[in-house]
Amino acid sequence: MPSENQPPPSGAAPEALRDLLIEMNDLKRVRSAGREGSIAERLFAQGWGLLTGGAAPDDVALDITAVTLAATRLCDLDAAFLTAAGLSEEAASAVLVAGFDAVTGELDPALRERLRGRLAPRPAGRPGPLPGFVAALAQQPRAGVTCPGRARILLEPPENHAEHCLIVAVYGVCLSPFYRADPGTVFLAAMAHHFHNAAMPDAGFTGEMLLGDHLGPIMATTTAWALAELAEPLRGQVERARAVLPDDATAEGRAFHAADCIDRVLQIAQHLRGASTTMGMVLDEWELVHAGPVKGFHDRVLADMRIP
Repeated sequence: MPSENQPPPSGAAPEALRDLLIEMNDLKRVRSAGREGSIAERLFAQGWGLLTGGAAPDDVALDITAVTLAATRLCDLDAAFLTAAGLSEEAASAVLVAGFDAVTGELDPALRERLRGRLAPRPAGRPGPLPGFVAALAQQPRAGVTCPGRARILLEPPENHAEHCLIVAVYGVCLSPFYRADPGTVFLAAMAHHFHNAAMPDAGFTGEMLLGDHLGPIMATTTAWALAELAEPLRGQVERARAVLPDDATAEGRAFHAADCIDRVLQIAQHLRGASTTMGMVLDEWELVHAGPVKGFHDRVLADMRIP
């Protein structure tokens, strides 16, 4: 349930989480052979499968957030792969916990322990059928940077709405202790906050302004189409969670809008960061040609060829 209207503990958002959120954002761009879509896109589908299978939203919020945090460093070295490659469930869990521990030092300690415990071996929930909006949101590109009266800035490849919703949901859980928000409510609201875009193409802020008075009714209609794909009690749970979306009057609303804003800006920052990276940074700071038995030979080859 949404928390009472309480102010956050300070006037500044938790800067200590900045590096984690930047790194996690790349899960919208990490892919692996034999697996369709990015890690974020697949975790979005996994979350909805657990929800339609009857798992409690609070449990799904913690499970998906824990797996996402572990994947931030491990990528697709997940439980399914590790056990298929011969590790025991206990050994696979230990690897996931190591990945989780590598990035979560700045999380709220109580939340960190709750999430860490979700990586222990235990019976998996049985997923239910995926609603049609899951695939539709994965196929729906986001608009890019738009502003009324200006041509859009479209950076390739665009993210899709499933990726955005998943990252906002996990950001929201990570931010929930700071805003004293219920993580399950924030997670479910974020997973469902672009229901309208399952059917409605995204023309961004510019398109919304041009629709004028038609925007509200169209969004209500297309949102209702997505909600109609859910059976009770999940439909009601989603509708109640979505009630925090319109403003920042509740703790959950603040956690959601903080997560949404951070993700939208970091998505663009990722493109700009890539464009401003120099070869010197890649070679010196990221050690593209890294230490090893043939490092000296590699360096001589590059010097002889005058590369870069």
